[in-house]
Amino acid sequence: MMKIELYDTTLRDGAQMEGICFSLEDKLRIVQKLDSLGVHYIEGGWPGANPKDIRFFEKVNGLKLKNAKIVAFGSTRRAKNPVEEDANIKALLEAGTEWITIFGKSWDLHVRDVLKTSLAKNLVIISDSIAYLISKGKRVIYDAEHFFDGYKKNPEYALSTLKEAQVAGAEIIVLCDTNGGTMPHEIEEIVRETKSHVSLPLGIHAHNDSGMGVANSIVAIRAGCTHVQGTINGYGERCGNADLCSIIPNLKLKLKLSCINKGQLKHLVEISRFVRELANQGPNHQQPYVGHSAFSHKGGVHIDAVRKNPVAYEHIDPEIVGNHQHILVSELAGSSTILHKAAELKFDLKEGSQELRKTLQDLKELESHGYEFEAADASFELLVRKHTGRYKKFFDLKSFRVIVEKGEDGKLFSEATVKLEVNGIPRYTVAKGDGPVNALDNALREALEDFYPELKQVHLTDYKVRVIDSASGTAAKVRVLIESSDQEGSSWETIGVSENIIEASWEALVDSIEYLLLKNQGQKK
Repeated sequence: MMKIELYDTTLRDGAQMEGICFSLEDKLRIVQKLDSLGVHYIEGGWPGANPKDIRFFEKVNGLKLKNAKIVAFGSTRRAKNPVEEDANIKALLEAGTEWITIFGKSWDLHVRDVLKTSLAKNLVIISDSIAYLISKGKRVIYDAEHFFDGYKKNPEYALSTLKEAQVAGAEIIVLCDTNGGTMPHEIEEIVRETKSHVSLPLGIHAHNDSGMGVANSIVAIRAGCTHVQGTINGYGERCGNADLCSIIPNLKLKLKLSCINKGQLKHLVEISRFVRELANQGPNHQQPYVGHSAFSHKGGVHIDAVRKNPVAYEHIDPEIVGNHQHILVSELAGSSTILHKAAELKFDLKEGSQELRKTLQDLKELESHGYEFEAADASFELLVRKHTGRYKKFFDLKSFRVIVEKGEDGKLFSEATVKLEVNGIPRYTVAKGDGPVNALDNALREALEDFYPELKQVHLTDYKVRVIDSASGTAAKVRVLIESSDQEGSSWETIGVSENIIEASWEALVDSIEYLLLKNQGQKK
């Protein structure tokens, strides 16, 4: 069976989408998720482009990945710079990755109008950029930018740029539909012709400006490409990139090609939603394979048919990709997910039990109010615990108050007051913070640390807010997602939802503390 290599560029190309700004912690968490999915290459960013990407490569090289190779991305040298003095080339080498992807110009229009150099000089730029990186012990993937547009205008020159990259020592050549305007029949014809001129493995990098990103990627693979680039959920500049959440199952299930294994494929929905939450993007319910509505049935005829035989209106078993059939008038949808999670947590939850029904009912009620647990596993575990007798309340809140004041000096001042009881013992604490949430977090910890000293080792590592119903303006509900971590390097995510951002933050903070205490309690037994 032919193996297809998966190359993810969510952290670079995907991050160029309007409205997306991944933190350093986000990027590292996404790397670990993509590695668990079985992605072969993860493009981390453009070294030297900004301080965050520099820190990313410093941190990511310390991760122990099982499947993926981290790739630094950049361009060929500038036309006026000797390769050994080019700042971009230096930054690529300093990233410390084994693999580097560089892009160069394949379209004569770009050579003349953008680089402002000659066609012959461009070939030299491609050649010595690749050769220099290889001389420094690097392995190179060459992205032929605008290749399909270039081929249609000047096929001889476009092919010559690929041959130059091949001779210089690149190991993979990726054909890019950078403007996203090429049609599938053109992709197929050009890939087949290119394959007859280049002996290296070919890849495809498609954008979605004409809605053909996934189709063009699949057609290119059928025509001979063995390497495919894309992003989770199709995030990317303008209309986005080819969506790996569609490409992967199409390769695995439709074309029967090897890319990831069946166990990894079951996590596709989880990873799609995880990245979506960290990207702070709203859901695309109609997204193929992984969308909430991808296997939803509302029409009476459809419901009757799928209950008799799901194949009647479902092209695959949704559980293969980690999704589930959703009958909009049924209470049964989602029970398999809860049972799976309960078993993973070693909770005794049975199919058809009252505990399962109550958990599912509670879950649906919360989801109707804006909760989503895909990127908040700790909050989901607490929900299951509450219905299976595995939950303990560690304190009782009496009240809290948060004050934000701006003084005459223009500086903001935040102070929080918390009143609670632990085993009947009252606690009253006041704490300051850099902001209202930080002050509230400090006051809560101060109230509890005498009883639970392990909280001193916990700190908040990420905090995200997303408006759920933007049409309500300033009265809209917000979803708060918090990531916490401890001294041992463990991390967990919790969620809160409310019209009041402070209350939503409080919910997520309390879940974070309760999760840690319950986990520690289980370890002590």
